[in-house]
Amino acid sequence: MSLKGRVALVTGSSRGVGRAIALGLAADGADVAINYRRNQDEAEAVAEEVRALGRRAVACQASIDDYEADQAMVAQIRADLGPVSILVNNAGIASRGLAVAETEPAELLRVVGTHAFGAHYLCRLTVPAMRELGRGDVIMISSAATRGMGPFGAPYNMGKAALEALALTLFKEERPHGIRVNIVAPGLVETEMGRRLMKATAGIDDLRKLDAEMPFGHVCQPEDVANVVRFLVSDRNSYVTGEKIFCDGGGPLSGRKIAD
Repeated sequence: MSLKGRVALVTGSSRGVGRAIALGLAADGADVAINYRRNQDEAEAVAEEVRALGRRAVACQASIDDYEADQAMVAQIRADLGPVSILVNNAGIASRGLAVAETEPAELLRVVGTHAFGAHYLCRLTVPAMRELGRGDVIMISSAATRGMGPFGAPYNMGKAALEALALTLFKEERPHGIRVNIVAPGLVETEMGRRLMKATAGIDDLRKLDAEMPFGHVCQPEDVANVVRFLVSDRNSYVTGEKIFCDGGGPLSGRKIAD
């Protein structure tokens, strides 16, 4: 699945799922832009891991819900690596777990802005150049939470639903230009966000305690999600676009409600 000669931008890739995707794409031959919001040291460490794989990398600071920051980031990537042909809209934040009646407008703007507005901004900034490259790929990292739209998470549910709506609109517009647009929807993943979620909702600190009740005997790992992305953006995916792939093993084996 060679991605040699292609440039990938993975948002929120200084850790967790984004980091695994960035390293997976680099292992397949892509040069990678590591986007981060706050922790430059973490982002630079991932960039060094990419370089250790023999690929070029740049760490780019931008809060993706800031259009001017996104413009500067895309310009930096083009100057340092070349035009983006793989965009992975992975950056995301959790909502506070409040009922709609208790949710402040600022939280709604922050969460939906990150998941939906930021992805739209970056598509607007990268897709025109993709049209000239022969092949382009846009991946939206959504969530299995969209299966159930559970209570006490309206900003998050709304943000992911809007992200998916963007994907399902964009693929129809860009299919004539050789651009494939797909959605990957993980369930619970062993990341910092996943650990915080399970501690808050179930009092569980160690996610590996859930292995026995999860599909295939383990909690989903960031690399499991990255492997789906790696296929979708590769030449082996010649005919899949406008699809949503759940990466949750079909859901938990137990009756415990996880991420839905």
